[in-house]
Amino acid sequence: MTKKPELLSKKLGLIFNEPQLFVTALTHRSVSAHNNERLEFLGDAILGFVIAEQLFTLFPDAPEGVLSRLRANLVNQRSLAELAREHELGDYLLLGSGELKSGGFRRDSILSDAVEAIIAALFQDQGMAACQKWVAELFAEKLKNLSLNSGQKDPKTRLQEFMQAKQLELPQYDLVTMSGLAHEQTFKVQCKISLLSTPSIGAGVTRKGAEQAAAELILELLAKEYKI
Repeated sequence: MTKKPELLSKKLGLIFNEPQLFVTALTHRSVSAHNNERLEFLGDAILGFVIAEQLFTLFPDAPEGVLSRLRANLVNQRSLAELAREHELGDYLLLGSGELKSGGFRRDSILSDAVEAIIAALFQDQGMAACQKWVAELFAEKLKNLSLNSGQKDPKTRLQEFMQAKQLELPQYDLVTMSGLAHEQTFKVQCKISLLSTPSIGAGVTRKGAEQAAAELILELLAKEYKI
């Protein structure tokens, strides 16, 4: 049996002037045409803005690319579903019989949508200031544990994405040397890109590690001219 919405509202520290907004935020489309889909749409936009503002303040020297990565690390289906589970939100969702039988109350997509819908319901009920305050509280632990390296993609991926964004040829990696005994080999790999006349050479105990090291050196050179 689904628990009463007012119990969840109290657990979340929320008091609604219009409690029906909160009920709608918990209502899946399998129940009624009057469901949380529109609220989820609005909540997604509000959440993105509020988290962007939080990150902008927390990391005043971080470039746009890093801030975007950090936001993506926080505002995604998995992250929101984790928060929903911490508050046992699934026990309060209003689902149709089919979704109940198939375990919809445990599904990441349904849980994350409900979190975004609650944010929008709060916005509709009390405005942006209330949203900013509650979202900051909801994400407090995640924000506290965040660092500039959180969600950082590996150097090869970052370099490839940079070249693709510039619509240029992808980086070329070539093995230069492989030395040492079988169990303690050292690989040297050079990385070439069209933007630089000189390749960079990286070393590692595996070929993949050497490629990552070479890509990192290229990124360091590019960082002097490009915002990456």
